[in-house]
Amino acid sequence: MSRRRRKSLPTEPVHCRIETLSHDGRGIAREDGKARFVDGALPGESVMARMLSSRSKFDELRTVEVLEASPERVSPPCEYADLCGGCSLQHMGPDAQIRFKEATLKEQFAHFGGIEPQRWVEPMRSEGLAYRRKARLGVRFVKARDSVLVGFREKRNSFLTDIDRCAVLDPRIGEKITPLRELLFSLEAFQRIPQVEVACGDDEAAMVFRNMDSLSDQDRDALIAFGQAHDLHIYLQPKGPDTVHRIWPEPDGPERLGYRLNGHDLKMQFHPMDFTQVNADINRRMIDQALEWLDVGPGDRVLDLFCGLGNFTLPLARRAGAVVGVEGDDSMVVRGRENAELNRLENVRFHGANLQGDFTAEPWAAEGFDRILIDPPRSGAREVCEYLTAFGARKIVYVSCNPATLARDAGVLTSNGYRLVQAGVMDMFPHTTHVESMALFERVGK
Repeated sequence: MSRRRRKSLPTEPVHCRIETLSHDGRGIAREDGKARFVDGALPGESVMARMLSSRSKFDELRTVEVLEASPERVSPPCEYADLCGGCSLQHMGPDAQIRFKEATLKEQFAHFGGIEPQRWVEPMRSEGLAYRRKARLGVRFVKARDSVLVGFREKRNSFLTDIDRCAVLDPRIGEKITPLRELLFSLEAFQRIPQVEVACGDDEAAMVFRNMDSLSDQDRDALIAFGQAHDLHIYLQPKGPDTVHRIWPEPDGPERLGYRLNGHDLKMQFHPMDFTQVNADINRRMIDQALEWLDVGPGDRVLDLFCGLGNFTLPLARRAGAVVGVEGDDSMVVRGRENAELNRLENVRFHGANLQGDFTAEPWAAEGFDRILIDPPRSGAREVCEYLTAFGARKIVYVSCNPATLARDAGVLTSNGYRLVQAGVMDMFPHTTHVESMALFERVGK
């Protein structure tokens, strides 16, 4: 049987008139009824674009020339923006980015049962550069260039972008890409380190090197010298996440970074591999907004679900009578308890539980709650929302990193005695299509 030949793509750029944006930030044009997704194009623009792939229902292209520019187009602040997949909206002005994210949230609410909050709140805006405190950087030796590349994947493929710096990363990391590349290329194991995890606290920054093989003494010394020269904590990860260990500074007690929540007189500690919010400024303001919306008082019992290391739990404990933080990851439960002890908080307890099933009979749930905060992963918390109504809490704040699952779960809550009072977006990841949002639900008749 002969193989079906793949249809050859046009070698010359084609003209596209952009109608709207997709959820992933690509311009959408149409040719004979077929959708064309065009990287780097904005609604209303006329562009020339090179074909990247063609399928039966849609084509994928990349802008090579803008013939008629949208008034929302700006010059990207990063020289790698056209190619690097770390950001997808740097060619769009900040106001337009916010409107795009608000429209995405509104569209998802409309899609799931026509839900509409009583009030849309002003978006929470962020500085667009030097904000990102956590990332996973790919590492790859490219023989043709006789060089090691470090950074994010290119758009729409698995190649790493050839960058020397990153404008959106915390400068303690983003301005170290070139020396990091030079370091990695100098190692004996330069082809056996596929990634570097980076994490920043307020005072310290760390790099976690995934070493596929045991490192020679010479390579370890080189990594330690790099940490000393650039004021970085250096970790190795020879196998799974549980093998991560620090080699510089020499381990002396728990291996922790930290950030402060000054408005709540709190110091939070975390391991570089722990989940933390990437945008410190938005995180602090997000916590303040959640507490304001919940209107917590000293007589309230509060439940914090998917609580992580206590990012919301401990600020809540500064105001509430009692707070219970529940998390499915046992290591984060330990971290939450550490942070409660560090901050000498005695009115908060952390528990591990399966948040995919009915948890209403758990001992910690027996006394009920007046307020609930929920901050689930991208998959949302449909099962959790089915059980929340059993507590009869007057207010529920839902913090979301996925507008589709927030809208779906809002449908569950509004079908079970709650109304959606207000909602709005938070620009946790500027220059990307990531939509972080917050919604307040109040019990009907209370």
